[in-house]
Amino acid sequence: MIETTDFYNAGFGWICRHCETDLTHNTDLDQKYSRVFREGEAESKNPELANLALAKWTDKSRRFLTCPRCGITAPVETT
Repeated sequence: MIETTDFYNAGFGWICRHCETDLTHNTDLDQKYSRVFREGEAESKNPELANLALAKWTDKSRRFLTCPRCGITAPVETT
């Protein structure tokens, strides 16, 4: 697993550490129903991500990550 001070990659995308700790999940709902029943299909024009702490690349060279929620930007060396 690749990690930086602000982001980590668990295999499905880069996650902002700061936002992940801020976001709390309803554990009762998570245990009761699968994700398909909790989130439904993305039928609206503005679908929401399952993980709001998921970071995005700032450019095509994939050298910098940014969190759309808090705005933290950090360089990432993937080699």
